[in-house]
Amino acid sequence: MFQVDRPANRLRRLARTTFSDAGFTERGHLQEWLAAGPDALGQTLGDDLLIIQKEFDGFDGTRERLDLLALDRQGQLVVIENKLDDSGRDVVWQALKYAAYCSSLKKAEIVDIFQRYLDRSGGGDATETIREFLGEDAWEEVILNAGNDQRIVFIAANFRREVTATVLWLREHGIDARCIRVVPYRFGEEVLVDLQQVIPTPEAADYMIRIAQKETEQKSALGARDNRHDRRMAFWDELLSEMRSQNIQAVSGLSPSKYYWLNTSVGITGCSITFHFLKDQIGIQLEIKRPTQAENKRIFDNLEKGQSELDTAFGEPLIWERKDAKVRSHIRLHLPIDTKEADNWPEMIAWMIDKWRRVESTFSEPLREAVARVEGGRS
Repeated sequence: MFQVDRPANRLRRLARTTFSDAGFTERGHLQEWLAAGPDALGQTLGDDLLIIQKEFDGFDGTRERLDLLALDRQGQLVVIENKLDDSGRDVVWQALKYAAYCSSLKKAEIVDIFQRYLDRSGGGDATETIREFLGEDAWEEVILNAGNDQRIVFIAANFRREVTATVLWLREHGIDARCIRVVPYRFGEEVLVDLQQVIPTPEAADYMIRIAQKETEQKSALGARDNRHDRRMAFWDELLSEMRSQNIQAVSGLSPSKYYWLNTSVGITGCSITFHFLKDQIGIQLEIKRPTQAENKRIFDNLEKGQSELDTAFGEPLIWERKDAKVRSHIRLHLPIDTKEADNWPEMIAWMIDKWRRVESTFSEPLREAVARVEGGRS
């Protein structure tokens, strides 16, 4: 890793260090960083993760603990084993045991594991959080831990040859095992951390993910879910095409998605106008989802002071949901309709575009002012 020296127009190599020399520990630091900020790991893997437990020891007949347990966007369990400056020799054997233990976990057991984690770390509803993360509009449609496709992620600053050789062999036999190298660097008094996926390389990972997705789509047990995803993709495609034909620039960079939501930018970090396509209704909402709960609530409270005027400007009453127990807040409207009937789609698209324009024109300036007040410490 290098620092750009602007005056000299040169690159200066940063000094690589070790976690031990920097005073960091596996459980007290690295594990906590990943648990509290899974985005760093998800970005490295190219796949979002939802951490559902740490130091998990709920295996029958053993007191062993796996470092982190997560779900990916396909509802599969991900076993994460962390080491610091060296992977050691036995990490693969440990992770394989944990993956085998986890392979038998049922949907209700996974929810219970996650709920216990949430109860210890600030609260929340496990069922609702998983449903939202997977992009499903009904809990009964959520599929967790299907088949034997559990994933394994190894994290360390250095991997021994016996570890990398075994991981490559596992991948050749259809087990999604990966190695993430995490390396600390000195930057003055600060410590920077670089995460890189080294097995497989990102280019190979993209190819293998596409092959895995194709195989997943062919599984008859998941056919119903695939049909819902196909329907959403088709609807979003029609909506985006119509909005582009009306020269709405907010969707210029968007692509159709399999998820039940579609976010459009409002030009303010952490805020969006979001469309919803559910089984028996469509909706639109102004999402306030900046990093901290307190900030989101203050922005919402600033807007709510003018609720009556904003509802009048919009043209009809909106549903204002502060959601005290959640990080985000939103202001929404929905329309009950059978979304499975393609004949209804033109009406749905016209409704969504009309409401999008009204939300954008009504809230653009008040939202910008509310965010500025909070950032400026005036509320």
